Amino acid sequence: MVNFTKMRHAWIGWLFGLLVMTQVANAQNDLNGRQKIESAKIGMITNRLNLTTDQAPQFWAIYNEYNAKKQELNRRIRQLNNEPNRFNLNDDQLKNGLRETNATKQKLADLDDEYMERFLKVISPAQLRELYKTEQMFNQMLLKRLNQE
Repeated sequence: MVNFTKMRHAWIGWLFGLLVMTQVANAQNDLNGRQKIESAKIGMITNRLNLTTDQAPQFWAIYNEYNAKKQELNRRIRQLNNEPNRFNLNDDQLKNGLRETNATKQKLADLDDEYMERFLKVISPAQLRELYKTEQMFNQMLLKRLNQE
């Protein structure tokens, strides 16, 4: 009975992974690609965390807030690193840009610390660890798929 349950979970996980990859592939050719990718990510997180009906609404409220702040900080880091005028800056301006990049990275670390406490009021430490692993796995799958194109 235990082996059947494990096998069933393995098949569900495999089918879900296939679904995610299909959605990611389709999203690349679609104007609503970001929404499809986000939907796939939400589905993967939901599947992997096994949230209870009590946990889910609280978790998603916190996660959506956290994710929006995290995306904004990552966007700022990319802007700082990709500024077209970076090549014409003097040393002081370059140092200031580097300091701002580091300060923004520190804000990301602070954000993780702040939201870890908030998440742990709703989900278990094991579920939080799984969330971090799932986000990393999803990003790796997405990058792999993008590199194949």
